[in-house]
Amino acid sequence: MWILVLAGGIGSRFWPVSTPERPKQLLPLAGERPLVVETVERARALVGDDHIRVLAGAHLVEPFRRALPDLPGASFLVEPRARGTCPVLAWAAHEIHRVDPDAVLVSLHADHVVDPLESFVDTVRAAVRIAWEEDLLLTVGVAPDRVETGYGHIQPGEALTAPGPVGAFRVKAFHEKPDAVTARRYVDAGYLWNSGIFVWRAGGFLDEVARHAPDVATLLPLLESQGPEAFFDSVPVCVVDRAVMERSHRVACVKATFAWDDVGSWEALARTHEADASGNVAHGPSSMVEGRRNIVYAEGGRVVLYGVDDLVVVRTGTTTLVMPRGKAADLKELLRELGEAT
Repeated sequence: MWILVLAGGIGSRFWPVSTPERPKQLLPLAGERPLVVETVERARALVGDDHIRVLAGAHLVEPFRRALPDLPGASFLVEPRARGTCPVLAWAAHEIHRVDPDAVLVSLHADHVVDPLESFVDTVRAAVRIAWEEDLLLTVGVAPDRVETGYGHIQPGEALTAPGPVGAFRVKAFHEKPDAVTARRYVDAGYLWNSGIFVWRAGGFLDEVARHAPDVATLLPLLESQGPEAFFDSVPVCVVDRAVMERSHRVACVKATFAWDDVGSWEALARTHEADASGNVAHGPSSMVEGRRNIVYAEGGRVVLYGVDDLVVVRTGTTTLVMPRGKAADLKELLRELGEAT
């Protein structure tokens, strides 16, 4: 088993705290430690450091090394340019398959919240066993606890035999982020959220890339002849979900036995932090008086709210953001209006 930690991206929905120089993976958005540190600790519950690879751009390697000082330098795969998850996962599979033809890869995003660790380990090990024995591409599905329009959904198909208490099935279809009415229908029909935690044999995944994303697969020989720079210069931008998972007929799902959250916007802090009696949540120095259901993230000074409800207030050393909670998912639109780099 090898663990791939997808740690690229900016996390612009956490602006102004998250920036290209300090993306959300380096922020303590779900606890006291940065998200990427929490993710690597989960990886260490499954494998040794020699079987962990953190996939990130060159500008992030030094900040990650400072956050993870005991992780060996060989654990970082530096992508020369961001081209989406399909090229970087194909690159990682190609590199690991060369040294370990029997490798089973587990792909984790560096911005997820998982609890408890023991159940996560059990679920992943069950998925690894199915991937190894059946040579299937697996995703981890999460039972919804609310109607959610921000996640992709999985439509279950034929049941599979899985070890232990973990349920497994073939994937009948993936469905992209739905509207609220459709999301309610998905919940009622027993669909699962697609966590984006993937498990597959390296060789089997490369076969499916060749079959369904030939514009990526045909460029993989450049890695041997000219190196990663040439590959990433030439490869198209694409995400593995659409390029491979939604097209392959060898896709299955294991059902998570753990609680999961994608820390995707400021709204997520209401789920990952303990609220006070009025439903307010805060990270950093703050006071909220006669206010309800507010979210505060404070750096570089104190935030005081008085008599206001349902706001997101974010303070950094240079910028203060104030917006209604209902606008949290639309922060990218604001950044476009402001002309901020995303």
